[in-house]
Amino acid sequence: MSSSLVEPRLEANSTHDVPSNTMQEQSEPPLSKNKLKKLLRDQKWEEGREERKELRKEKAKERKERKRAARNDHHHPPSDSIHEKRKASAEHEAPATKRPKTVKPIQLPVSFIIDCNFDDLMRDNERTSLASQITRSYSENHKAPFQSHLFVSSFGGLLKHRFDTVLAGTHHSWKGVKFLEDDFEVAAREATNLMKTNPTEKFAGAFQKVGDEQGTEATTTSGEVVYLTSDSPETLTELKPYSTYIIGGIVDKNRHKGICYKRAMDRGFKTAKLPIGDYMKMASRFVLTTNHVVEIMLKWLDMGDWAKAFVEVIPQRKGGVLKEGMTTPNEPSEAITHDQAGNAAEPSPEERAELAKDVCPSGVDDLATKTPQNTEEHEQ
Repeated sequence: MSSSLVEPRLEANSTHDVPSNTMQEQSEPPLSKNKLKKLLRDQKWEEGREERKELRKEKAKERKERKRAARNDHHHPPSDSIHEKRKASAEHEAPATKRPKTVKPIQLPVSFIIDCNFDDLMRDNERTSLASQITRSYSENHKAPFQSHLFVSSFGGLLKHRFDTVLAGTHHSWKGVKFLEDDFEVAAREATNLMKTNPTEKFAGAFQKVGDEQGTEATTTSGEVVYLTSDSPETLTELKPYSTYIIGGIVDKNRHKGICYKRAMDRGFKTAKLPIGDYMKMASRFVLTTNHVVEIMLKWLDMGDWAKAFVEVIPQRKGGVLKEGMTTPNEPSEAITHDQAGNAAEPSPEERAELAKDVCPSGVDDLATKTPQNTEEHEQ
């Protein structure tokens, strides 16, 4: 009787366990795709464990062999074949890795001043252009084989603000240039004193002949201060040692014609214009950027030849060509006047189209400047 009672109880228990397991299996959610991918990655990583271990051993063995070979090469010279291969490889790579020898520039006893006392006469885009031209003037002088002393006078106002802010004050690290708040007259006196007391200056380039003939002591008193302006009746024939040449730093599309000439005459300074018309025939007026004027004078200091300086610097789009027989600065010219060359005469319609590309400083056609866009166009 007791056994009959037990058996049903066992059957009840067994029938109770089956639905419980079935419910547990149904409660587990299926694995997501990301989970399955992660499991597969882990599985592949584990499967490759031994392979990675062998690979690390092989790499360690190769490193040891390379170190052993390097030690052997150090104690024993390489064989002729290996030595020849290394020598040939070095010779083959030499042209690409060898740095060109730098020639140290020579400081000459001459100074250029960029007169920036026209800040209130320029528009924002013109002031931006002038800042660019000052930067390029410094760059041309810095890399020239024969350098001048460079000054920027009347440096203030919005032009100085642009250098300090937009240009991040990089001009403070420039070498061989001085920025002065004083005007060009004070800068000229400082330039004269600097040239007479600077022991690093040499007579070289275009000044070599002068130094050989007169000597340093004789030429220190022969210097002059000249304000360059195309309105001047005088033409500059050469640059002289211990002299200072002033360039009007203004971009105004010729709104203030003659202002540089008047400024120089009111202060009693000598004036002159570059001899472009004596050497070149131009398809348009003589319109150059301020940095071009600096570069032309630096080229003259190098070669002593205005004709070559003009040809190398004046933009080709100006259509400038040397006059017949103009190969040296001393040869006579069948000169056309500056009015005939378009320097002061009323421009033709074709010239007006050309002038629309340029920004001319006040009455200084030889020293004309350009907007940043046009300056970039010239470089291209």
